[in-house]
Amino acid sequence: MYFLIVSGMSGAGKSRTVATLEDFGFYCVDNLPIALIPKFAEICLAATERYERVALVTDVRAGGDFQQLFDSLDAIRDMGCDYRILFLDTATGTLINRFKETRRKHPLMEDGVSMTDAIMKERALLEGVRGKADYVVDTTNLSTGGLRDKLIKLFANENDDLLEVTVQSFGFKYGIPPEADLVFDVRFLPNPYYEISLRQKNGTDKGVRDYVFQGGTADALMSHLTSLMDFLLPRYVAEGKTSVNVAIGCTGGKHRSVAIAEALAAHVKARGYEAAAAHRDYQKG
Repeated sequence: MYFLIVSGMSGAGKSRTVATLEDFGFYCVDNLPIALIPKFAEICLAATERYERVALVTDVRAGGDFQQLFDSLDAIRDMGCDYRILFLDTATGTLINRFKETRRKHPLMEDGVSMTDAIMKERALLEGVRGKADYVVDTTNLSTGGLRDKLIKLFANENDDLLEVTVQSFGFKYGIPPEADLVFDVRFLPNPYYEISLRQKNGTDKGVRDYVFQGGTADALMSHLTSLMDFLLPRYVAEGKTSVNVAIGCTGGKHRSVAIAEALAAHVKARGYEAAAAHRDYQKG
């Protein structure tokens, strides 16, 4: 079992970090009381299949005595749990601008304390945690995508699914799926509807698929679609996108779109992405 302690300056990107770690399969808990960490570790050890990697966020909201944190971490290490500490830091000027942009109040701003003084006080309180951190990431000049890229390099396993792709068939007569990121119209392909023996079947049937792919037009289409996916998907991952919905449409969403969606999903999956075909309308009509 592996614990990652996420700490750092308020406004440095802990929330975005947690969201990214969840994409990597971490079970994330924000602001768990420090005294409860050993007890939580016991629970996780009792269900190791669910809690193989856990990220715990702790910062100044937990109070100023971080010696208790190190005592709790020593306790979970004695249980056989490995842990690492990630500290997110940011320049003071950048933190001030981020708080102004979000109109949030720094957690240590009280009793007339200025934001600059609050940030300096926070730095002093977190100095011990920063000093013992295994990883220190400065987010001053990092975009959201840049932070995600850093976290991928540090914490993503080779088998982590960084992008989920859904290839969805639909019928234009029922409307374009509102969740679609990319939409392709395949109504120019041979239509099995006009073949009486195939009309009641759908695009998952071999006979329907063979009909759709006759003549070479569908093969040419697939060549373009697969090349486009091979180009786009790595760039979506680099940008930090976690899911893509590709919608393939024909008239009723029963034959042509289903056959193409199945073929495209199989290609994407063969490229190592988490991919699935979904068919919204193939049982209608």
